[in-house]
Amino acid sequence: MTKESFSIHGVNLLQKVKELIEEGNVRKITITDKSGKELASFPLTVGVVGALLLPMLAAVGALAALLTECTITVEREETAEEVHNEGN
Repeated sequence: MTKESFSIHGVNLLQKVKELIEEGNVRKITITDKSGKELASFPLTVGVVGALLLPMLAAVGALAALLTECTITVEREETAEEVHNEGN
């Protein structure tokens, strides 16, 4: 697994989370406030789509309304190509 973090303004939070979900290789999204306190963590299993995402997106939208700045930490599943490149 690889981790990546993004600092983002609350108004852009929901759109960024939707973009990350569409990428397909994201396994977990964690949202923290600007002081580093974890506010929400969402595991994304393979095949989670449509109606199953609605409660999560509603929660992210509610957080976005309350936050001015936050950090999104994304855990991604490594592709076979990335694993191969690490071995070289």
